[in-house]
Amino acid sequence: MKFDFKKFFFKKPLNALEGTEEAAAPQAEAEPQEAAIPEKLAEKCEGCGQIVLSDEMKENFGVCPKCGHYKKMDARARIAMCAEEFTELFADVEGGDPLGFPGYAEKLAALREKTGEKDAVVCGTAKIGGCACAVFSMDYRFQMGSMGHAVGEKITALFEYAAVEKLPVVGFVLSGGARMQEGIVSLMQMAKTSAAVAKHSEAGLLYIAVLTDPTTGGVSASFAFEADIIVAEKGALIGFAGPRVIEQTIRQKLPEGFQRAELLLQKGFVDRIAERKELKETLAALLKLHAAEVTA
Repeated sequence: MKFDFKKFFFKKPLNALEGTEEAAAPQAEAEPQEAAIPEKLAEKCEGCGQIVLSDEMKENFGVCPKCGHYKKMDARARIAMCAEEFTELFADVEGGDPLGFPGYAEKLAALREKTGEKDAVVCGTAKIGGCACAVFSMDYRFQMGSMGHAVGEKITALFEYAAVEKLPVVGFVLSGGARMQEGIVSLMQMAKTSAAVAKHSEAGLLYIAVLTDPTTGGVSASFAFEADIIVAEKGALIGFAGPRVIEQTIRQKLPEGFQRAELLLQKGFVDRIAERKELKETLAALLKLHAAEVTA
């Protein structure tokens, strides 16, 4: 058998990305695969499905430049978008497993490791447009911002702190409702937070709620709609029961845009819809107006 020197010495080598010759050879039965998105460089929009550069999305405050879809933001990203000089409060408060719900303790531990948060809300003090205020922001990554003992305790403590320190409160609300794994303990948080909001209001202090997608369940039935001024993000789902539950209950198809921020604005449940790029300016103007009225 004659040895082919040319084939051995002069063939073009494959690099690490190309793999071996066997891997590079076309496979007749191979299924087509979707092109991989480079990590941290680009992402797929949940609204239109198109690929968007991560830097472009960040510069546009998490709003898709192609279709206008609002990407969900974690709690600290929202605070950073609107506030300066943030100082966290009640960082050590965390919930437990009061009912011994199967698998719940393990789920909490996994979420804390994954998100770096103790629970679904971050609280503290900050300045927005130079105005000092107390701030809370709910995190979709932690049980879709559902309200258990820790969330209720932290929000209650923040309103009580703000009442003592004479600070207005700005809340970025996002929640799937009361946390079912904590049963009646989670439902009790509705009354507890509402009482704290009432005492803060009786002290003559301002509370602004920013309702984001989604704001539902026990949270919408308590502190979310108890604010003096309610601002909503464009297209946010806001209501008590979700649209699918309502449709299944009344056995009717709901109209387009039902429970969305735009409809609630028409019906008077929301005071204003603010674009994300305008949100900081809007909050700063409201806080300054309130401060001027207080000092007048």
